[in-house]
Amino acid sequence: MKILVTGSLGYIGAVLMPKLEENGYEAKGIDLGWYASDDAAQWIDSEKKDFRDLTSEDLKGFDAIVHLAGLSNDPMGELDQALTEEINYKGTVELARRAKEAKVKRFIFSSSCSVYGISQGEKATEESELNPLTAYAKSKINSELGLAPLADENFSPVYLRNATIYGDSPALRFDLVLNNLVGSALTTDKIVILSDGTPWRPLVHVDDVCQAIIETLKAPREKIHDQAFNVGNSDGNYQVKSIAEAVHEILPSCEVTFGEQTSPDKRDYCVSFEKIQKVLPSFKPQWNLQKGASQIAERFKGHGLDASDFKGPRYVRIERLKQLINEDKLTPNLTWK
Repeated sequence: MKILVTGSLGYIGAVLMPKLEENGYEAKGIDLGWYASDDAAQWIDSEKKDFRDLTSEDLKGFDAIVHLAGLSNDPMGELDQALTEEINYKGTVELARRAKEAKVKRFIFSSSCSVYGISQGEKATEESELNPLTAYAKSKINSELGLAPLADENFSPVYLRNATIYGDSPALRFDLVLNNLVGSALTTDKIVILSDGTPWRPLVHVDDVCQAIIETLKAPREKIHDQAFNVGNSDGNYQVKSIAEAVHEILPSCEVTFGEQTSPDKRDYCVSFEKIQKVLPSFKPQWNLQKGASQIAERFKGHGLDASDFKGPRYVRIERLKQLINEDKLTPNLTWK
């Protein structure tokens, strides 16, 4: 199979690309390179290009597209809500339309469990009511709704609703909750929770997300066609204070502190992962919080990262985007000048 990966130099893409090749796929990537690390860019087959510029002609010959590109989290989505809709939603649906014209058979869309917003104590399933609270989450569910009408016997979209991701990547991020708490501990000796720690979050390691993508590529069409799957571990729901406690277990000298958010985070949801385990039984997540926290801590220590790295544009997506805008390197449409 010949696979096109959008966002191939991003947090997930930089982990996924070599795994695809290890599994016998011919993988080509495209990425605008906002966050590309030098080491990843050297060994990943990726072209510097905006997925919005891809034509049907560009997409001919690919068997599947794994669509990871877009504005990648809630803070970035809130920076410009209209642009978030333009890139994440309208851009995604247009890419899929062109892919269908090019006779691409499968379109794997990287969605998010954030579409559930608040689950009110119940574990959200793929059939649960959706309550997206942010521009980012709204763009994900709108994309799913926009892709579904394109589905037919020749074009098969799949929607992978990833839990909040953690873990090491060549394009490492510290704006994700577990990664952030580990970084906080190692740079301040404090595990800082900017809330009372009670909200629930589903978490999943980036390696396990990549495994879910590969299993989706392998699966018979009839098992996955035009369906959503929550991606994570069966025991992968945690209160934020439990995430902090996992970090404290591996870094016991660091103090856990609680604070008040200036803009309280209303997201509070648990998610069921029964469907993906039933439909794709070969999907077997390998990571847990303690193991993932240890991995991030070793990466942090091994590369000599400091507080400026932790909070700065190198590892925080919104700070990097602001830097590029302030340096006048991006157009208002977020393409390179």
